[in-house]
Amino acid sequence: MGDFRAIVIEQEIEGGRVTAHTAEVRRVADDFLMPGDVTVAVEYSDLNYKDGLAIAGRPGVARTSPLIPGIDLVGTVEASDDPRWRPGDRVVLNGDGIGEKHHGGLAERARVRGDALVRVPDSLTSAQAAAIGTAGFTAMLAVLALERHGLDPAEVRASGTSVLVTGAAGGVGSVAVALLAGLGYPVTASTGRAEEQGDYLTDLGAEAIIDREELADPGRPLQQQRWAAVVDSVGSHTLANALAQTRYGGVVAACGLAAGPDLPATVMPFILRAVTLVGINSVEAPAALRDTAWRRLGDSLDEEALAAMTSFLPLADAIPAAEDILAGRLRGRTVIDVRA
Repeated sequence: MGDFRAIVIEQEIEGGRVTAHTAEVRRVADDFLMPGDVTVAVEYSDLNYKDGLAIAGRPGVARTSPLIPGIDLVGTVEASDDPRWRPGDRVVLNGDGIGEKHHGGLAERARVRGDALVRVPDSLTSAQAAAIGTAGFTAMLAVLALERHGLDPAEVRASGTSVLVTGAAGGVGSVAVALLAGLGYPVTASTGRAEEQGDYLTDLGAEAIIDREELADPGRPLQQQRWAAVVDSVGSHTLANALAQTRYGGVVAACGLAAGPDLPATVMPFILRAVTLVGINSVEAPAALRDTAWRRLGDSLDEEALAAMTSFLPLADAIPAAEDILAGRLRGRTVIDVRA
């Protein structure tokens, strides 16, 4: 099939520390790809926090070297040994170890497992599917979890509470705000950039905005009941305070750890308010759940809201942008056009 362009990272790790690291755009041959039963001509990837960590040489994401990063890809099937996929099919892949232990989407070609692919809904363009990416897929999994626990927009509004979204200006948070608002929920957005991002979050549908500092410090085990539900991508004290502020019978979907992996909380919200904490894992979601989430995304996510949160970069610019996403300088979704 000839050679193609890819971002390639190489690193050496000793004692859990990265002692040497490079990230650059290279031309590589087809035999550089790892085993898989479907070859995809990639059109778009995107930049997630995990991708930023891998490209910047931070430990914990890249598990092999050399590695093409990129935990998402959208493109067209070139060749397939899997009978479910034929050349020309439009496909999307989120997670499944790509960009971590298997070559990922920041390249013009990928070879992956057919089991992990999902057909791009007809209602979405390839660029829109990439804009959704793992972040939007994760947000949809969180919304589905809230729905499974009986959350109802009319009841939430009548109760005088709302749904809290933390890290709201980030990728997961932006899509979660747009999805929840589109479904009729009153949404409160928590961000560390309230002045800078207030109009942006309001345009996505947030009805109230709070500064993340309200949730960032240690708090009491039980606090005022403010939230019917929470979508949290921050973790640590933010998640602990969100749990302490969730009403009786509420549900909290945890899907990130931007502030840390610790959970300095007590059992009080669970045993005195019957709060449910649901973990969201987008990497290992089964095929049926992936299909459901993508179908709902195609039906429920407002096109204008998605466009408002999306910016585009060419392949080479993903390398300097890695530090920007780690520093919180990016908002919404950053799509990488690997052909540019």
